[in-house]
Amino acid sequence: MIIGLPEKEKPESLKGRGGFWLEVGDRDVHIGTEDGFDRLTTKAHLAYQVEDLSYWRSVLEQNNIKIFEGVPIPGFQRFEFRDPFGNRVEMIQELVERN
Repeated sequence: MIIGLPEKEKPESLKGRGGFWLEVGDRDVHIGTEDGFDRLTTKAHLAYQVEDLSYWRSVLEQNNIKIFEGVPIPGFQRFEFRDPFGNRVEMIQELVERN
């Protein structure tokens, strides 16, 4: 639970299908897994919009998670990493413009 999202127990009938469920605020996020698929060749990913990108970069680096710089998007800072299953995950923070 490096990124602080608690895992939610799946119903017994779904436990043998792989993947896992997370609690994100008042929502559940269901993460599926598939065998025989090269996750390193896909652009598909999950993104978390955060308020302190440098904090999350530090947490991940302290846990020996390799960080990849994402393609720049105007008005945002972002980076990517791979979860334990090889899925691409993005952390993104909107930049606040100051006048």
